Amino acid sequence: MNFCSIISVLKPVFFLLIYFGVLVSIEGQSPNPFIHVDQFGYTPTEQKLAVVSDPIIGYNSNLSYTPSGFPEMLMTDAETGDSEFSYLIDPWKNGDVHIPSGDRGWWVDFSVADVPGRYYLDDEQGNRSAEFNISANPYVDVMKAAGRMFYYNRCGFAKQAPFADPRWSDDLDFQQEAQCRSISEPLNQSLWKDLRGGWYDAGDYNKYVTFAHRAVHDLLWAWEENPQAFSDEWNIPESKNSFPDLLDELKWELDWLLSMIEADGSVHIKMGSANYNENIQSPPSLNQDPRYYGPVCTSATIAMASMLAHAAVVYRQIEGWEGYGSILGVKAQACFNYALPAFETNSLETDCDDGSIVAGDADWDETTQWNAALTAAVHLYDLTGETSYHDFFLDHYSDTEPLGGFWGPYYMELNSALLHYTTLWGADPDATSAILGSFSSAVSNNWNDFYGHTDAELYLAGMPDWSFHWGSNLPMAAYGTLNLLAAQYAVNPISAGDYIQRAANHVHYFHGVNPLGMVMLSNMYEIGGDFGVNQIYHTWFADGTDWDHSLDSPYGPPPGYVTGGPNKNFSVPTLSPPSGQPSMKSYLDFNTGWPDNSWEITEPAIYSQAGYIRLLAEFVKEDEGSPIANDTPVNDWYVFPNPCRDHVRFSQPISTTCEVINVLGQTMLTIPEGATELDVSTFASGYYLIDIPGNAVPLIKRE
Repeated sequence: MNFCSIISVLKPVFFLLIYFGVLVSIEGQSPNPFIHVDQFGYTPTEQKLAVVSDPIIGYNSNLSYTPSGFPEMLMTDAETGDSEFSYLIDPWKNGDVHIPSGDRGWWVDFSVADVPGRYYLDDEQGNRSAEFNISANPYVDVMKAAGRMFYYNRCGFAKQAPFADPRWSDDLDFQQEAQCRSISEPLNQSLWKDLRGGWYDAGDYNKYVTFAHRAVHDLLWAWEENPQAFSDEWNIPESKNSFPDLLDELKWELDWLLSMIEADGSVHIKMGSANYNENIQSPPSLNQDPRYYGPVCTSATIAMASMLAHAAVVYRQIEGWEGYGSILGVKAQACFNYALPAFETNSLETDCDDGSIVAGDADWDETTQWNAALTAAVHLYDLTGETSYHDFFLDHYSDTEPLGGFWGPYYMELNSALLHYTTLWGADPDATSAILGSFSSAVSNNWNDFYGHTDAELYLAGMPDWSFHWGSNLPMAAYGTLNLLAAQYAVNPISAGDYIQRAANHVHYFHGVNPLGMVMLSNMYEIGGDFGVNQIYHTWFADGTDWDHSLDSPYGPPPGYVTGGPNKNFSVPTLSPPSGQPSMKSYLDFNTGWPDNSWEITEPAIYSQAGYIRLLAEFVKEDEGSPIANDTPVNDWYVFPNPCRDHVRFSQPISTTCEVINVLGQTMLTIPEGATELDVSTFASGYYLIDIPGNAVPLIKRE
């Protein structure tokens, strides 16, 4: 592919001329793709490193670029054109080639730039970077666009104004899911189920329980770790209801997940179409073919227990959603109890999805199911305080991969649960020491250069070559989040700043500081990106439709879809790029189907989206919309388990003497100040309030 075809996606923004191998800008204000900055911006106080590259290996190796203003580069005010600052250009490793990208390059450190405004870097010869902001909170609109991806991926929902942009509006879709059929007995109407709702999983219209596992956990952690990043003003139908839109959107998925549970606690693994030529129309509302659900499987059942237990912990703490949290908790326990015998008897199902529903194989191997079970046990223990969940965890946690020393990006649900366990009331001291010791060792030894600042990566946000596979943007986000966990759990506290900066570098990678010079989210031009993803593999936004290409078709895909990412294992060797490239350049901005297989590169997915959102949330200082903290307080004080049998515990000691009141307003007993638990074994089944000033907490006693 020649350079003109590669940059054709930028039309009509700019045109570049290659003259004797030197990149020359015809118009002085045209962004040079070899000056890499975060196209959305930086905060005034953070480290700011631009990367300047010269391609040596790969599809663009016939080009070259050396910054003409060497050894300095200017920073210019995009509004006034004034260039008041100059910064040194520092050669990376004395001109060595960075093998993962095939580039040699330079770093430009403009960290001292702290005056809010809109700028670009300029080499004094008409070559400049994309524009970027310096502001206290440069990623608020980026977060909203990324969050709204889930709204556009809602199934069984009409996307209409004022919530959907007219360019991406559609009528009610997939109402045939009200009569979703069993794939094994499709004509048996007694087995038809109402399975409307949820999100399209990725580039097709199918929905999977196991594939939702990573997405649900990452979105819950995004809220728990950084609630300040999420307001009530994403302009979704639930906006302005005084609940965080992130959790409103997640509830859309959780409600569908609940519908996949049988009365005995078993869970159906997925739902979709019976043939490849069914339900493939664009837009989604045109599809009328029947939909089918698959068998119940141990993998889906333990995934459900894990997701719902974590969600129950989160939702029960939010005023107005305590009841929903209780429902989630009861269902989580039922699913765990159903799956438990399969773990105890070594009878986990690993080949349950037989492919009759023509969609991705949703099976999990035994290791993945055990990881989900331990994740579930941590959240269920957090939710209920029951020793059975604690004992299950203690019996098996030491067999996990992290306790063997590898805290990698592929089981982030388990990584997070293990670390969270160490913070729980009643956590076993030996287990806590083993978990934190293993994590500390992995971070401190940094065998694979995951953590902190590294001179080994030209683009600052490197990851091992093995992670540039199908869906590489998910581990790219996860490596950043691992650094945030290292800072959060005070591993080498003196290095916390380095860990946070490494995570910020991973954000910058998504925003343009990568060998492609691309924002790795779709159609972000109206949100501040100058060059980014124009095409994604998605049935709605497919090749040849009105939503095909951000610049060359009427609409393009909506903003904010995280693409799959570079894939060094791309399966079509005759198509280069992405084949035959350095790992970080194994990418092509395209969305054609078989036999080009663009889904291996540009397919979005809810789990990649959630991983990016979790990482980005750390760097959204506050969404200036309607801060949830003012409208929907997260309760620091709560009781657990709730529902309960004989005893409940308090998340914090009672701050003052208070009373337990029944539904008739009668005082049942008085709780002394400082109490940490309550014996309710003599109470009749029913509802009670613990009347603490500022906290009227429902206490539910079950049979």
